[in-house]
Amino acid sequence: MSTSIIGAAVNRVDGPLKVSGKAQYAVDHTLENLAYGVGVASSVGNARVVRVDASEAERMPGVLAVLYHGNTPPLYRPAERLEHSRAGEIRPPFEDDQVYYYGQYVALAIAKTLEQATAAAEKVKVQYEVRKPAVLLSEAGKPEGPPRVHSSRGDAGGAYESAAVKIDETYTIPVEVHNPMEMHAAIAQWEGEKLTLYATTQGVLNYRKVLAEVMGVPLEDVRVISPFCGSGFGGKLFPWPESMLAALGAQHVKRPVRVQVPRSMMFTTVGHRPLTKQRMRLGATTDGKLVSIQHDVEQPTSMVDEYVEYCTGVTTMLYDCANVETRQDLVRLNVGTPTPMRGPGIVPGMFPLESAMDELAVKLNMDPIALRLKNYAETDPSANLPWSSKHLRECYQRGAEKFGWAKRNPKAGSMRQGDEILGWGMSTSTWHAGRGGATVRVRLNADGTARASCATQDIGTGTYTIFAQVVSEKTGIVLDKIQVVLGDSTLPPGPMSGGSTVTATVLPAIAKAADQAVQRLLEAAAMTPGSPFFTEDRANAPKLAMTSGWVHEADKPYNSGVPFDEILIARRLAALDGEATTEPDRAAQEHYSFHSFGAQFMEVAWDPGIARLRVTRALTVIDAGKIINKKAGTNQILGAVAMGIGMAMFEEAIYDPRTGKPINNNFADYLVATNADVPRLECDFIEYPDYYLNEYGARGIGEIGLAGVAPALTMAIYHATGVRVRTLPFRVEDAIGGERATIV
Repeated sequence: MSTSIIGAAVNRVDGPLKVSGKAQYAVDHTLENLAYGVGVASSVGNARVVRVDASEAERMPGVLAVLYHGNTPPLYRPAERLEHSRAGEIRPPFEDDQVYYYGQYVALAIAKTLEQATAAAEKVKVQYEVRKPAVLLSEAGKPEGPPRVHSSRGDAGGAYESAAVKIDETYTIPVEVHNPMEMHAAIAQWEGEKLTLYATTQGVLNYRKVLAEVMGVPLEDVRVISPFCGSGFGGKLFPWPESMLAALGAQHVKRPVRVQVPRSMMFTTVGHRPLTKQRMRLGATTDGKLVSIQHDVEQPTSMVDEYVEYCTGVTTMLYDCANVETRQDLVRLNVGTPTPMRGPGIVPGMFPLESAMDELAVKLNMDPIALRLKNYAETDPSANLPWSSKHLRECYQRGAEKFGWAKRNPKAGSMRQGDEILGWGMSTSTWHAGRGGATVRVRLNADGTARASCATQDIGTGTYTIFAQVVSEKTGIVLDKIQVVLGDSTLPPGPMSGGSTVTATVLPAIAKAADQAVQRLLEAAAMTPGSPFFTEDRANAPKLAMTSGWVHEADKPYNSGVPFDEILIARRLAALDGEATTEPDRAAQEHYSFHSFGAQFMEVAWDPGIARLRVTRALTVIDAGKIINKKAGTNQILGAVAMGIGMAMFEEAIYDPRTGKPINNNFADYLVATNADVPRLECDFIEYPDYYLNEYGARGIGEIGLAGVAPALTMAIYHATGVRVRTLPFRVEDAIGGERATIV
């Protein structure tokens, strides 16, 4: 059996639907009698709502209702840890009369058209008792209680004090927002006591559970549908207020209601990566051996939730060091609740760690790769376990060879190309490799097609294609005859699309379900009168196989048999199913540490004459096990690198300290990397299948492409300009000695 489709560069099976406009996203569903809900957002960041006057709005043409605290039934809080359900905010809309952040929903206008609802929302008058919001880190109170995260091994403080070489610096990353092209949206429809929610989500099953709990209805009465999602980057893992408001509004007006978050509100009501202020202290010997690492993090959370951006975990595992201490404190601000953003914790945590490693390399006059190899962790020092698979050395080696690292002159400002000064930087990348449980159903149909289904979802990463590849590999049926059905909570349960775990999770279940379907087909071939393989002497029946969609004797060419659909027709069956549930190998998880690794290499060009700095080259080398689809895998890495360029060079949400309003809440003022800012990107994979994780040896790769980009770029900037960037994003005034406004 040929397995060449596994690992090939396969086109997306959902591509034709997307490029033709036939793919239905959340708000593309057209329902009869659809109404529109438009939120009224608070214009202040800290207040009590004294009065909502909706009288003028309610008299406007087409208006069906205006909902707010005091005129609606209460929504319930999700059970969270008790029931493994999680909302973006623990506080449901309209729970009380308090405003905790700018942009919080204080009312919802519902009308027959979007234009009517928008006009009505503008006429709702809200009277506030305003309080001064705390928006900047410097305005927050002291951390509450003990550190939210604390770990220690050895004596980090004592080892640092006696270290021959020391680094003690603070690094700051501002608020970043996800802002996928498809904004958050939901359409809710009630049929009696049953709720259907069409939503853009990274987790249909979690949405289902949360909506059932918030609305106070049985779980079996809620269905969530999300066949396509225009990216999420973590922001769509958990339901936000718009989904609950759509359900509440539809229940109230007794017709379907659509609520979509406008672009300006994507900066406030649907999460963000929180600001972090991180102090990193490294102690080392004169030959570069780390003797102490201390990592202290301060980050804000909202007034109603405790969200921890777990930055210190990577510090405990990446390098071999006997003395490590980390701590992370939370302070409360009048901002919306933070939420995971691509590479949560590890990506912001690696910026100070890898930046400090580069500063240490400069202080030691040591090559940055040599310093990392000097402190290479042969086993996971945080868990005291061997790695399931680790080939980081080869990532360094291949990256250095392809990038030409041996030609690097380590002196800052020493490498020129015409009028420009070149700067080279590198960084380690890592991401934990996870796998959960999944159930998949595979059906072989009498029309010669196959169908695979699961209640996971494809958020634009290629999950549809992964399913089709595995079914094709197991059956030999060509891709265009395989239907993949995802994104519906009524399907067999599947994983949330987060943490780079979906591929590793679903692969075993797809394979097992396909094997089961094939086995049932082969049994039918031997048992069905009229089948060329029918025999009453079952003990001596020939061994059968399925190849290229044909059933045949295992020791004969596949085309000596018959197409599989002929077996089903002969048995008068419409289809045969295989269904399988798989779980992680708990024994392996107890005995090995699962991570992916990589190396980032970056080049910038600095022209001091016109004060222009541009990224000119980028190379990423990744060790993430077996890559199932080279095209989709490469796209994931290159997209993440582009996102990392945005993180290092452009992205920063800026709040007005008077109101808490993000003053750059649009794509004109919130800068992201565009085509002009991104050079030709190169990606290479070091492929060593990790069979401790799953039978294909594949690990997830969504996040790791972003990890390490920012420190590699700031290292390159230092190499070109001699200026060390410790506060992101880089600004030209950093390189020319100007002052920049504080973000904390």
